[in-house]
Amino acid sequence: MANEQPTHRRAFRRTDNFTAGSPKVKLVHEALPLPLSPTSVLIKAHAVSLNYRDANIANGGNPWPVLPNGILCNDSAGEVIATGEKVTTFAVGDRVAPITDTLYVSGRELGRSWLAADEDGVLADYLVFDEQKICKLPAYLDWTSAATLPCAGVTAWSALKGMRIGQTVLIQGTGGVSSFALKLSRAAGLRVIVTSSSDEKLQQIKDRFPGPSLLTVNYAKNKDWHEEVLKLTAGAGVDIVVENGGSSSLIKSMKCTRRGGVISQVGYLGKQNIDDLSELVPLIIDRRVVLRGINCGSKYDMEDFCAALSATQMQLDDIVDSIHPFEQAEEAIQYLWEGKQVGKVVLRL
Repeated sequence: MANEQPTHRRAFRRTDNFTAGSPKVKLVHEALPLPLSPTSVLIKAHAVSLNYRDANIANGGNPWPVLPNGILCNDSAGEVIATGEKVTTFAVGDRVAPITDTLYVSGRELGRSWLAADEDGVLADYLVFDEQKICKLPAYLDWTSAATLPCAGVTAWSALKGMRIGQTVLIQGTGGVSSFALKLSRAAGLRVIVTSSSDEKLQQIKDRFPGPSLLTVNYAKNKDWHEEVLKLTAGAGVDIVVENGGSSSLIKSMKCTRRGGVISQVGYLGKQNIDDLSELVPLIIDRRVVLRGINCGSKYDMEDFCAALSATQMQLDDIVDSIHPFEQAEEAIQYLWEGKQVGKVVLRL
């Protein structure tokens, strides 16, 4: 192990005060869980990226139970500065990130443990994880880009599994997962349709990803937006949907998916109402749609994703919305909660 190492860390813990306008996180100084267990590593964080999920949890909107006053965030990138005596897969200096679901390693596990929900997240300057719960990051990426990979990147990667060159994908929204899905879809030779409620955001995403021109649909201006998607596909429907809305948009997503197509449910950003799903069973049978839930991805998925990035040397600057100092976590969370971002919001340490 290294001769010198920190014994305490700075971390942002939730206040669990859901009153509008009240602080959602509090900066604390706390002891690290030391000494390291034989198979654990100590990580110095260099960047943390935020997801809508973080703002939702901070504002009391998570549909699953969460650890009281837990540390937010599950997207982080850092370097190993110390290792336990039995660590075999990592060394001091390695660039690493924790996986989002720390029990989801091979994809065959029956349980789950989500960072920032079932256990503390990564909004801190030092982290301790068992070596089985972290992955090596592509060496060519800077810390800002690397911090976007574990949740948003792996979710998009998992959502697009099975895609083939020439197919059409419908991507809902312009946030972190959506921007990553757009980036990966373009690289894979897919035809892309993007939806948003904002013409301004649609134009921003067009400007970031010019040639071939993106197909876009404003669902706020057209309540029958699925019909517009069908027109853009000559009535056939898209091959795959990266579905972000949940019950408020799922039925229309199914109606504009080709028969036998795939819907990857990655989020629930819209207002959730069970009454919106009255057509679910008839539609899923009639259109033979494969509806699959995406809980980020396994450690193996993240390793495959990082290997693909390393092979292609794909740059990720165009999916970063803004970069803020670590100390401005509160402001960054509010910015995300108000839906102002187009892409990823990152905190640098």
